[in-house]
Amino acid sequence: MKLAEALTERAEATRRVEQLRARIVGSARYQEGETPSEDAAQLLAEAGEVLSTLETLIRRINRTNATVEMGADGTLTDALARRDVLRLRHSVVTAAAGNGERGYGRQLRSELMMLSALPVAELRDQADVLAREIREVDMRIQRTNWEADLLD
Repeated sequence: MKLAEALTERAEATRRVEQLRARIVGSARYQEGETPSEDAAQLLAEAGEVLSTLETLIRRINRTNATVEMGADGTLTDALARRDVLRLRHSVVTAAAGNGERGYGRQLRSELMMLSALPVAELRDQADVLAREIREVDMRIQRTNWEADLLD
């Protein structure tokens, strides 16, 4: 099985657990004199099985991520960390740039004009560079996900 397939299965199992959780909560309590729509104990057992499968899958994915080398990016785990930090850095830079409109928020001439304390154009250029880096790292990660075999 390829790593990308395992990641898809992990997402599917996570969705399944969430669906089962909602069904369990809906069936765990019912009014006196009525019968529950589903057997909460059976749903709970099913959720336990899916969670056990999910745990095994996550362990295998993590083991694979820590082992697979991506050249200059280091291991897949290193590349994932790099992508996460690039995303956070991009978020901070774009927030700092704001909307960049001089006088934003001013309705009347008598109101104070808002000015930017940071070089907005430079921050936007920096954000563009970060966005490109994110796309490039993400593309290498995706390629590796489809090339790497999942470890046991």
